[in-house]
Amino acid sequence: MSRLAGLGAFIAVTLAVLVAGVFIIGSKQYLFQSTYTLRAEFDNVAGLAEGADVQVGGVHSGTVTAILLPKKPGEKVSVVMELARSTHEIIKQDSVASIETQGLLGSQYMAVSFGSAGQGDVKNGEVIQSEPPLEMSDLLKKTSGILDSSQQAIRNVTEATAHLNDISAKIDSGQGSVGALVNDNQLYKNLEHTTTTLDATMVQAQAGVTDFRDNMEALKHNFLLRGYFKKRGFDNVADLAANGISALPKSSPMKVFTYTTKQLFHDRDSAELKNHKPLTVPGEFLEGNEFGFAVIVVSTGMEGDAQKDLLLTQARAMAVRTFLVENFGFDDSHLKTLGRGKQNGDNQDAEWGSIQILIFPPGAELPTDKPPSAGSAPSADPLPPPGATVTAAQKP
Repeated sequence: MSRLAGLGAFIAVTLAVLVAGVFIIGSKQYLFQSTYTLRAEFDNVAGLAEGADVQVGGVHSGTVTAILLPKKPGEKVSVVMELARSTHEIIKQDSVASIETQGLLGSQYMAVSFGSAGQGDVKNGEVIQSEPPLEMSDLLKKTSGILDSSQQAIRNVTEATAHLNDISAKIDSGQGSVGALVNDNQLYKNLEHTTTTLDATMVQAQAGVTDFRDNMEALKHNFLLRGYFKKRGFDNVADLAANGISALPKSSPMKVFTYTTKQLFHDRDSAELKNHKPLTVPGEFLEGNEFGFAVIVVSTGMEGDAQKDLLLTQARAMAVRTFLVENFGFDDSHLKTLGRGKQNGDNQDAEWGSIQILIFPPGAELPTDKPPSAGSAPSADPLPPPGATVTAAQKP
């Protein structure tokens, strides 16, 4: 070999070595740095290629060195990443790897999130958590669907606008009932006259109702009908529920006064008191003793109309309460009524029923249920509650 040929061969070999070194160094970005390896698994890598950038917190920190296909169906694609040792302090066990795209249509890269302070360090070759990539094809399909829906909505609005224009044109030309109402002045005047007539009729009706109420109030005080209202025991049904309760309390009374209806009232169907004297004893007790509250409980026998007897017992309880409040000094807000209607018990007069005045000690609590309206049936609590002290009433 000549000298010139040897020189040429040396230069060729040197260039080959130089080119090989450039390629090796180019593919080994961290050839002269300390690195470690991590892995992440995906169902689909969405076009990620070997040599792709790995970013930690948005900073270039490694390279994708290998993408390994699964060996059998059901397994995932494994992405091997080589990262700079400096990231080992911020990538932890809960860090997540995700495949991102640079810009809208740029190349894919691997992003690894920071870990939490309390989590352990990752080990070389360990598999970390991953998130599925967002594929542009799926995004474009969804966007296309949204655009199709928007176009259909625009078509619907256009058709609705056309219908409204058509309706407006018909109204303007006087077609249909609405068009006649808008364009025909005589029809409008007739409608206005009818409305005025209805207003006048309503005023007259309200005046009639007021006159009827006034007449009924006058009848209550009429000489011929006064006896009826007096026997019934009340003028307005609403008055019966003013101090009513719906049920008795669970605690026991400290005093009980019991009477038969015959002792206090005129007849089977009357709520007019005939004998006030027996009520003096409970009245003096209420006036001279401390108590929490008292309840006047009235019931009838089992004969007669149930709804009528319920109103009758409420009226009798109100009559007894009125007498006690008007003749004895105590806080009348603590005196309640409970008309029970038909009841069947040991203290009952089989035909007329009974009246009980239950006095509860200080600190006893009334039931929290809403007070009943007049004519509504109360709960069927036993009378009197166990442990009560019963005071027998005197016979008339």
